Amino acid sequence: MDLSAKSQETHLKSRAIRVATVAAAYADDVDKAGRFPREAIEEMKAVKLMGIMIPSELGGEGLSTSEIAEVCTIIGQACASSAMIFAMHQIKVSSLVSHGHEAEWHREFMRRVATEQLLLGSATTEAGIGGNMRNSICAIEVKDGRCYLEKDATVISYGIDCDAILITSRSHKDAASSDQVMTVFLKDQYTLERTQTWDTLGMRGTCSDGFIFKGEAPAEQILPQPFAEIAAQSMLASAHLLWSSLWYGIAVDAFARAQNFVRAAARKSPGTQPPGLVQLAEMSSQLQVVRANIVNGLQAFEAARKDQDRLSSMGFAVAMNNVKIASSEMILPIINQAMRICGILGYKNGTPYSLGRHLRDAHSAELMISNDRILANTSTMLLVHKQETGLLG
Repeated sequence: MDLSAKSQETHLKSRAIRVATVAAAYADDVDKAGRFPREAIEEMKAVKLMGIMIPSELGGEGLSTSEIAEVCTIIGQACASSAMIFAMHQIKVSSLVSHGHEAEWHREFMRRVATEQLLLGSATTEAGIGGNMRNSICAIEVKDGRCYLEKDATVISYGIDCDAILITSRSHKDAASSDQVMTVFLKDQYTLERTQTWDTLGMRGTCSDGFIFKGEAPAEQILPQPFAEIAAQSMLASAHLLWSSLWYGIAVDAFARAQNFVRAAARKSPGTQPPGLVQLAEMSSQLQVVRANIVNGLQAFEAARKDQDRLSSMGFAVAMNNVKIASSEMILPIINQAMRICGILGYKNGTPYSLGRHLRDAHSAELMISNDRILANTSTMLLVHKQETGLLG
Protein backbone atom coordinates (compact mmCIF):
# COMPACT_ATOMS: atom_id res chain seq x y z
CA MET A 1 0.00 0.00 0.00
CA ASP A 2 1.47 3.38 -0.99
CA LEU A 3 1.61 6.31 1.41
CA SER A 4 -1.32 8.16 -0.15
CA ALA A 5 -3.55 5.09 0.08
CA LYS A 6 -2.46 4.51 3.67
CA SER A 7 -3.18 8.14 4.51
CA GLN A 8 -6.64 7.87 2.94
CA GLU A 9 -7.36 4.72 4.94
CA THR A 10 -6.28 6.42 8.16
CA HIS A 11 -8.42 9.47 7.38
CA LEU A 12 -11.47 7.31 6.68
CA LYS A 13 -10.98 5.37 9.90
CA SER A 14 -10.66 8.57 11.94
CA ARG A 15 -13.93 9.85 10.48
CA ALA A 16 -15.66 6.56 11.25
CA ILE A 17 -14.35 6.68 14.82
CA ARG A 18 -15.74 10.21 15.21
CA VAL A 19 -19.18 8.92 14.23
CA ALA A 20 -18.83 5.86 16.46
CA THR A 21 -17.92 8.04 19.44
CA VAL A 22 -21.08 10.09 19.00
CA ALA A 23 -23.18 7.00 18.30
CA ALA A 24 -21.93 5.24 21.44
CA ALA A 25 -22.87 8.22 23.61
CA TYR A 26 -26.52 7.99 22.55
CA ALA A 27 -26.86 4.27 21.74
CA ASP A 28 -28.68 3.24 24.92
CA ASP A 29 -31.10 6.16 24.71
CA VAL A 30 -31.77 5.48 21.02
CA ASP A 31 -32.52 1.87 21.89
CA LYS A 32 -34.65 2.60 24.93
CA ALA A 33 -36.74 5.29 23.24
CA GLY A 34 -36.83 3.57 19.84
CA ARG A 35 -35.82 6.87 18.28
CA PHE A 36 -33.86 7.84 15.19
CA PRO A 37 -30.12 8.24 16.04
CA ARG A 38 -30.08 11.81 14.84
CA GLU A 39 -26.81 12.76 16.53
CA ALA A 40 -24.87 9.93 14.83
CA ILE A 41 -26.41 10.60 11.41
CA GLU A 42 -25.64 14.31 11.70
CA GLU A 43 -22.04 13.41 12.51
CA MET A 44 -21.92 11.12 9.45
CA LYS A 45 -22.96 14.08 7.34
CA ALA A 46 -20.54 16.42 9.11
CA VAL A 47 -17.57 14.18 8.26
CA LYS A 48 -19.02 13.61 4.75
CA LEU A 49 -19.53 9.86 4.81
CA MET A 50 -22.76 9.76 2.81
CA GLY A 51 -21.16 10.09 -0.63
CA ILE A 52 -17.95 8.13 -0.16
CA MET A 53 -18.96 5.38 -2.62
CA ILE A 54 -19.90 7.85 -5.36
CA PRO A 55 -17.20 8.25 -8.05
CA SER A 56 -14.82 11.18 -7.60
CA GLU A 57 -15.90 12.76 -10.89
CA LEU A 58 -19.38 13.12 -9.36
CA GLY A 59 -18.12 14.67 -6.14
CA GLY A 60 -17.62 11.51 -4.09
CA GLU A 61 -14.53 9.56 -3.09
CA GLY A 62 -15.02 6.39 -5.14
CA LEU A 63 -14.35 4.12 -2.18
CA SER A 64 -14.73 0.36 -2.44
CA THR A 65 -17.31 -1.84 -0.77
CA SER A 66 -14.50 -3.22 1.42
CA GLU A 67 -13.66 0.26 2.72
CA ILE A 68 -17.30 1.00 3.43
CA ALA A 69 -17.66 -2.37 5.17
CA GLU A 70 -14.87 -1.32 7.55
CA VAL A 71 -16.86 1.81 8.45
CA CYS A 72 -19.91 -0.38 9.13
CA THR A 73 -17.86 -2.51 11.51
CA ILE A 74 -16.49 0.50 13.39
CA ILE A 75 -19.90 2.10 13.85
CA GLY A 76 -21.49 -1.29 14.57
CA GLN A 77 -19.31 -1.60 17.66
CA ALA A 78 -20.93 1.56 19.01
CA CYS A 79 -24.58 1.51 17.89
CA ALA A 80 -26.06 -1.16 15.63
CA SER A 81 -29.00 1.02 14.59
CA SER A 82 -26.70 3.83 13.43
CA ALA A 83 -24.53 1.32 11.56
CA MET A 84 -27.58 -0.27 9.93
CA ILE A 85 -28.83 3.11 8.70
CA PHE A 86 -25.38 3.85 7.26
CA ALA A 87 -25.27 0.41 5.62
CA MET A 88 -28.79 0.71 4.16
CA HIS A 89 -27.92 4.12 2.75
CA GLN A 90 -24.76 2.79 1.11
CA ILE A 91 -26.65 -0.19 -0.34
CA LYS A 92 -28.95 2.28 -2.10
CA VAL A 93 -25.95 4.31 -3.26
CA SER A 94 -24.42 1.13 -4.70
CA SER A 95 -27.48 0.69 -6.92
CA LEU A 96 -27.08 4.25 -8.22
CA VAL A 97 -23.35 3.87 -8.80
CA SER A 98 -23.68 0.51 -10.56
CA HIS A 99 -26.85 1.15 -12.55
CA GLY A 100 -27.43 4.89 -12.82
CA HIS A 101 -24.04 6.12 -14.03
CA GLU A 102 -25.13 6.45 -17.67
CA ALA A 103 -28.37 8.34 -16.95
CA GLU A 104 -27.91 12.09 -16.58
CA TRP A 105 -30.63 12.57 -13.95
CA HIS A 106 -29.10 9.89 -11.74
CA ARG A 107 -25.59 11.25 -12.28
CA GLU A 108 -26.79 14.66 -11.14
CA PHE A 109 -28.58 13.06 -8.20
CA MET A 110 -25.35 11.35 -7.14
CA ARG A 111 -23.67 14.75 -7.23
CA ARG A 112 -26.39 16.03 -4.90
CA VAL A 113 -25.96 13.07 -2.53
CA ALA A 114 -22.24 13.82 -2.26
CA THR A 115 -22.57 17.60 -2.04
CA GLU A 116 -25.65 17.85 0.18
CA GLN A 117 -24.97 14.63 2.14
CA LEU A 118 -28.45 13.29 1.45
CA LEU A 119 -29.69 10.22 3.34
CA LEU A 120 -31.31 7.57 1.12
CA GLY A 121 -34.07 5.28 2.36
CA SER A 122 -35.34 1.98 1.00
CA ALA A 123 -38.82 0.66 0.23
CA THR A 124 -38.57 -2.84 -1.24
CA THR A 125 -41.14 -4.71 0.87
CA GLU A 126 -44.89 -4.59 0.36
CA ALA A 127 -48.05 -5.86 1.99
CA GLY A 128 -49.16 -9.11 0.39
CA ILE A 129 -45.78 -10.40 -0.84
CA GLY A 130 -44.46 -11.87 2.41
CA GLY A 131 -41.18 -9.98 2.46
CA ASN A 132 -40.10 -11.18 -0.99
CA MET A 133 -38.55 -8.06 -2.48
CA ARG A 134 -38.24 -9.73 -5.90
CA ASN A 135 -41.99 -9.47 -6.36
CA SER A 136 -44.29 -6.45 -6.37
CA ILE A 137 -48.02 -5.92 -6.40
CA CYS A 138 -47.99 -2.17 -7.00
CA ALA A 139 -47.14 -0.85 -10.45
CA ILE A 140 -45.68 2.45 -11.53
CA GLU A 141 -47.69 4.45 -14.06
CA VAL A 142 -45.90 6.58 -16.63
CA LYS A 143 -47.88 9.28 -18.40
CA ASP A 144 -46.73 12.38 -20.30
CA GLY A 145 -43.18 12.11 -19.01
CA ARG A 146 -44.16 11.70 -15.37
CA CYS A 147 -44.44 8.66 -13.14
CA TYR A 148 -46.98 7.93 -10.42
CA LEU A 149 -46.80 5.28 -7.71
CA GLU A 150 -48.83 4.19 -4.72
CA LYS A 151 -47.43 1.40 -2.55
CA ASP A 152 -48.48 -0.20 0.72
CA ALA A 153 -44.94 -0.53 2.09
CA THR A 154 -44.82 -2.61 5.27
CA VAL A 155 -41.34 -1.25 6.04
CA ILE A 156 -39.59 1.90 4.84
CA SER A 157 -36.18 2.19 6.44
CA TYR A 158 -36.07 5.40 8.57
CA GLY A 159 -38.78 6.65 6.18
CA ILE A 160 -39.65 9.85 8.02
CA ASP A 161 -36.04 10.98 8.34
CA CYS A 162 -34.53 10.22 4.91
CA ASP A 163 -34.06 12.77 2.12
CA ALA A 164 -35.09 10.45 -0.72
CA ILE A 165 -36.49 6.94 -1.10
CA LEU A 166 -35.54 4.28 -3.63
CA ILE A 167 -38.67 2.21 -4.12
CA THR A 168 -39.56 -0.90 -6.14
CA SER A 169 -42.68 -1.65 -8.14
CA ARG A 170 -43.88 -3.53 -11.21
CA SER A 171 -42.72 -1.76 -14.36
CA HIS A 172 -46.30 -1.19 -15.59
CA LYS A 173 -49.84 -2.28 -14.68
CA ASP A 174 -49.79 -5.36 -16.93
CA ALA A 175 -46.30 -6.50 -15.91
CA ALA A 176 -45.58 -9.76 -14.10
CA SER A 177 -44.91 -9.44 -10.37
CA SER A 178 -41.20 -10.07 -10.97
CA ASP A 179 -40.94 -7.50 -13.78
CA GLN A 180 -39.83 -4.66 -11.52
CA VAL A 181 -38.17 -1.28 -11.63
CA MET A 182 -36.62 0.91 -8.95
CA THR A 183 -37.39 4.62 -8.81
CA VAL A 184 -35.85 7.50 -6.88
CA PHE A 185 -38.37 9.85 -5.25
CA LEU A 186 -37.16 13.01 -3.52
CA LYS A 187 -38.67 14.04 -0.19
CA ASP A 188 -40.90 16.72 -1.75
CA GLN A 189 -42.21 14.28 -4.37
CA TYR A 190 -44.08 11.88 -2.07
CA THR A 191 -46.33 11.62 0.96
CA LEU A 192 -46.22 8.99 3.69
CA GLU A 193 -49.24 7.80 5.66
CA ARG A 194 -48.07 5.68 8.60
CA THR A 195 -49.77 2.27 8.84
CA GLN A 196 -47.40 0.37 11.15
CA THR A 197 -45.08 1.40 13.97
CA TRP A 198 -41.55 0.03 14.31
CA ASP A 199 -41.73 -1.21 17.92
CA THR A 200 -39.26 -4.09 17.80
CA LEU A 201 -37.02 -6.28 19.92
CA GLY A 202 -33.82 -4.79 18.47
CA MET A 203 -32.52 -2.39 15.82
CA ARG A 204 -35.05 -0.03 17.35
CA GLY A 205 -33.35 3.15 16.16
CA THR A 206 -33.80 2.32 12.47
CA CYS A 207 -37.43 3.53 12.85
CA SER A 208 -38.58 1.47 9.87
CA ASP A 209 -42.32 2.12 10.11
CA GLY A 210 -44.85 0.97 7.52
CA PHE A 211 -46.48 3.53 5.24
CA ILE A 212 -48.81 4.08 2.34
CA PHE A 213 -46.42 5.75 -0.11
CA LYS A 214 -47.82 8.07 -2.78
CA GLY A 215 -45.36 9.66 -5.17
CA GLU A 216 -45.22 11.67 -8.38
CA ALA A 217 -42.00 12.59 -10.21
CA PRO A 218 -40.45 12.96 -13.66
CA ALA A 219 -40.22 9.54 -15.32
CA GLU A 220 -36.45 9.96 -15.79
CA GLN A 221 -36.07 9.17 -12.09
CA ILE A 222 -36.81 5.50 -12.84
CA LEU A 223 -33.50 3.63 -12.94
CA PRO A 224 -32.88 2.44 -16.51
CA GLN A 225 -32.01 -1.20 -15.70
CA PRO A 226 -34.61 -3.74 -14.53
CA PHE A 227 -34.62 -4.28 -10.79
CA ALA A 228 -33.71 -7.94 -11.38
CA GLU A 229 -30.30 -6.78 -12.63
CA ILE A 230 -29.91 -4.24 -9.83
CA ALA A 231 -30.70 -6.86 -7.18
CA ALA A 232 -28.39 -9.51 -8.65
CA GLN A 233 -25.43 -7.31 -9.54
CA SER A 234 -25.21 -4.79 -6.72
CA MET A 235 -27.97 -4.66 -4.15
CA LEU A 236 -28.06 -8.16 -2.67
CA ALA A 237 -24.29 -8.59 -2.53
CA SER A 238 -23.85 -5.16 -0.96
CA ALA A 239 -26.58 -5.92 1.57
CA HIS A 240 -25.15 -9.27 2.60
CA LEU A 241 -21.62 -7.88 2.94
CA LEU A 242 -22.37 -4.57 4.65
CA TRP A 243 -24.91 -6.09 7.03
CA SER A 244 -22.46 -8.86 7.89
CA SER A 245 -19.80 -6.25 8.59
CA LEU A 246 -21.92 -4.36 11.09
CA TRP A 247 -23.08 -7.61 12.73
CA TYR A 248 -19.42 -8.48 13.13
CA GLY A 249 -19.01 -5.10 14.82
CA ILE A 250 -21.71 -6.01 17.35
CA ALA A 251 -19.93 -9.27 18.13
CA VAL A 252 -16.55 -7.54 18.40
CA ASP A 253 -17.92 -5.13 21.01
CA ALA A 254 -19.48 -8.03 22.93
CA PHE A 255 -16.06 -9.72 22.91
CA ALA A 256 -14.40 -6.52 24.14
CA ARG A 257 -16.82 -6.29 27.07
CA ALA A 258 -16.21 -9.94 27.98
CA GLN A 259 -12.46 -9.40 27.68
CA ASN A 260 -12.63 -6.37 29.99
CA PHE A 261 -14.64 -8.44 32.48
CA VAL A 262 -12.03 -11.22 32.50
CA ARG A 263 -9.19 -8.70 32.84
CA ALA A 264 -10.92 -7.06 35.80
CA ALA A 265 -11.29 -10.49 37.43
CA ALA A 266 -7.60 -11.22 36.80
CA ARG A 267 -6.55 -7.99 38.51
CA LYS A 268 -8.58 -8.92 41.58
CA SER A 269 -6.93 -12.35 41.88
CA PRO A 270 -3.36 -12.09 40.56
CA GLY A 271 -1.57 -15.38 39.95
CA THR A 272 -4.77 -17.35 39.30
CA GLN A 273 -6.61 -18.09 36.07
CA PRO A 274 -9.72 -15.90 36.04
CA PRO A 275 -13.08 -17.51 35.24
CA GLY A 276 -14.08 -17.13 31.60
CA LEU A 277 -10.55 -17.02 30.19
CA VAL A 278 -10.88 -20.27 28.22
CA GLN A 279 -14.29 -19.24 26.91
CA LEU A 280 -12.76 -15.94 25.81
CA ALA A 281 -10.21 -17.85 23.74
CA GLU A 282 -13.05 -19.81 22.13
CA MET A 283 -14.84 -16.55 21.29
CA SER A 284 -11.69 -15.22 19.66
CA SER A 285 -11.57 -18.29 17.42
CA GLN A 286 -15.21 -17.87 16.42
CA LEU A 287 -14.73 -14.17 15.68
CA GLN A 288 -11.82 -15.00 13.40
CA VAL A 289 -14.02 -17.37 11.40
CA VAL A 290 -16.70 -14.69 10.98
CA ARG A 291 -14.11 -12.10 9.96
CA ALA A 292 -12.52 -14.47 7.42
CA ASN A 293 -15.93 -15.24 5.95
CA ILE A 294 -16.69 -11.54 5.43
CA VAL A 295 -13.23 -10.64 4.10
CA ASN A 296 -13.40 -13.52 1.61
CA GLY A 297 -16.84 -12.35 0.50
CA LEU A 298 -15.62 -8.78 0.03
CA GLN A 299 -12.67 -9.97 -2.04
CA ALA A 300 -14.97 -12.12 -4.19
CA PHE A 301 -17.30 -9.16 -4.77
CA GLU A 302 -14.52 -6.76 -5.72
CA ALA A 303 -13.17 -9.34 -8.20
CA ALA A 304 -16.62 -10.11 -9.65
CA ARG A 305 -17.37 -6.42 -10.30
CA LYS A 306 -14.76 -6.53 -13.07
CA ASP A 307 -16.59 -9.38 -14.82
CA GLN A 308 -20.34 -8.97 -15.53
CA ASP A 309 -20.79 -12.67 -16.34
CA ARG A 310 -19.28 -13.65 -13.01
CA LEU A 311 -21.31 -11.01 -11.19
CA SER A 312 -24.53 -12.52 -12.55
CA SER A 313 -23.49 -16.16 -12.09
CA MET A 314 -25.09 -18.73 -9.80
CA GLY A 315 -21.73 -19.38 -8.18
CA PHE A 316 -21.42 -15.75 -7.13
CA ALA A 317 -25.01 -15.64 -5.84
CA VAL A 318 -24.46 -18.81 -3.80
CA ALA A 319 -21.23 -17.38 -2.34
CA MET A 320 -22.89 -14.12 -1.27
CA ASN A 321 -25.87 -15.97 0.20
CA ASN A 322 -23.49 -18.15 2.19
CA VAL A 323 -21.69 -15.09 3.59
CA LYS A 324 -24.96 -13.75 4.95
CA ILE A 325 -26.15 -17.08 6.34
CA ALA A 326 -22.86 -17.83 8.11
CA SER A 327 -22.41 -14.33 9.53
CA SER A 328 -25.95 -14.02 10.83
CA GLU A 329 -25.96 -17.46 12.44
CA MET A 330 -22.53 -17.21 14.09
CA ILE A 331 -22.78 -13.89 15.89
CA LEU A 332 -25.52 -14.90 18.33
CA PRO A 333 -23.53 -17.81 19.85
CA ILE A 334 -20.56 -15.45 20.23
CA ILE A 335 -22.63 -12.86 22.08
CA ASN A 336 -24.27 -15.58 24.19
CA GLN A 337 -20.79 -16.74 25.18
CA ALA A 338 -19.94 -13.18 26.20
CA MET A 339 -23.09 -13.11 28.32
CA ARG A 340 -22.05 -16.31 30.10
CA ILE A 341 -18.63 -14.82 30.82
CA CYS A 342 -20.00 -11.53 32.16
CA GLY A 343 -22.82 -13.19 34.08
CA ILE A 344 -25.33 -10.99 35.85
CA LEU A 345 -23.36 -7.83 34.98
CA GLY A 346 -23.83 -8.66 31.31
CA TYR A 347 -27.51 -9.41 31.87
CA LYS A 348 -28.17 -6.14 33.69
CA ASN A 349 -28.58 -2.85 31.84
CA GLY A 350 -26.39 0.10 32.71
CA THR A 351 -23.13 -1.70 33.49
CA PRO A 352 -19.85 -1.56 31.52
CA TYR A 353 -20.53 -5.19 30.57
CA SER A 354 -24.22 -4.92 29.56
CA LEU A 355 -25.05 -7.08 26.53
CA GLY A 356 -28.84 -6.95 26.28
CA ARG A 357 -28.82 -4.47 23.40
CA HIS A 358 -26.21 -6.52 21.56
CA LEU A 359 -28.30 -9.69 21.85
CA ARG A 360 -31.51 -8.03 20.77
CA ASP A 361 -29.92 -6.25 17.80
CA ALA A 362 -28.18 -9.45 16.71
CA HIS A 363 -31.45 -11.37 16.57
CA SER A 364 -32.43 -9.27 13.55
CA ALA A 365 -29.59 -10.76 11.51
CA GLU A 366 -31.36 -14.00 10.63
CA LEU A 367 -34.56 -12.14 9.76
CA MET A 368 -33.30 -9.31 7.52
CA ILE A 369 -34.00 -11.13 4.30
CA SER A 370 -35.04 -14.32 6.06
CA ASN A 371 -32.38 -17.01 6.21
CA ASP A 372 -35.07 -19.56 5.32
CA ARG A 373 -35.83 -17.65 2.12
CA ILE A 374 -32.14 -17.35 1.25
CA LEU A 375 -31.55 -21.05 1.90
CA ALA A 376 -34.52 -21.94 -0.30
CA ASN A 377 -33.08 -19.84 -3.14
CA THR A 378 -29.62 -21.32 -2.64
CA SER A 379 -30.95 -24.88 -2.59
CA THR A 380 -32.62 -24.33 -5.96
CA MET A 381 -29.37 -23.06 -7.47
CA LEU A 382 -27.44 -26.00 -6.02
CA LEU A 383 -29.49 -28.37 -8.16
CA VAL A 384 -27.36 -27.19 -11.10
CA HIS A 385 -24.38 -25.39 -9.53
CA LYS A 386 -21.28 -27.37 -8.60
CA GLN A 387 -19.95 -26.75 -5.10
CA GLU A 388 -16.33 -25.55 -4.86
CA THR A 389 -14.10 -28.46 -3.82
CA GLY A 390 -10.71 -26.77 -3.63
CA LEU A 391 -9.22 -23.93 -1.61
CA LEU A 392 -7.94 -21.90 -4.57
CA GLY A 393 -11.05 -22.00 -6.77
